[in-house]
This record gives sequence, C-alpha cells and structure tokens, in this order.
Amino acid sequence: QVQLVESGGGLVQAGDSLRLSCSASVRTFSPYAMGWFRQAPGKEREFVAAISWSGGTTDYADSVKGRFSISRGNAKNTVYLQMNSVKPEDTAVYICALSLGPIPTMSNQYAYWGQGTQVTVSS
Repeated sequence: QVQLVESGGGLVQAGDSLRLSCSASVRTFSPYAMGWFRQAPGKEREFVAAISWSGGTTDYADSVKGRFSISRGNAKNTVYLQMNSVKPEDTAVYICALSLGPIPTMSNQYAYWGQGTQVTVSS
C-alpha cells in the first residue's frame, strides 16, 4: 500500500517563500517519479513539478519555472517543493503524487495521490 502525506502549506504573502514536504511509503515497487500538482477552486488540476525516483531529472511547469524547485531528500521517500517569490495565482491545494508512467508532466501517469495541503498567497 502506498501512502502520501503532504505538509508545509499555509497562508503567506506575495513574494514570500514556502517549502512543502511530501513523505511517501513505498514497499513493493519503485515509482517512475514523484510530482506536485495543484488545483484551485473551479479549475482543473495542473502539473507543477516532478522529479525522477533517482533524483537526477526534474520537470517544471512554465508558470513556476525559476521560482519553484523540487528536490528529493536523502531518503527517497521524501520530496520537497521550495516555493520562492510566490504569487496570488499560486493559491491552490498542492497535491503530491507518485508516477508509474514515463511522462511525469501528465496527470494520467500518476497512480497515487496524497490528500493535499492548502497554500494561500495574499496580495
């Protein structure tokens, strides 16, 4: 069984920094990648960032490139999303997920999803 638990969300102001964490328990298989998605009220879930299981490859949505950084902890069951220079449009529920497919920027490649953590950016 796979369990994903996110933490680190909260209320911040535009321009602030925030770090989200995701802890995953994986015992019977190795995911292709771990990623972050976000979903704002009334909008579809969108890709934010992903990192390969080995930690050697990263992908970012154009909207966050240069501002956000995804990384793996020393233990491969942990992934972080460092959010810098946040904007009000970054407000959303941020969800951690595990990909079993080779294209981590596509949501249909992910088989397991966490409960999400709310990030609210005030202007």
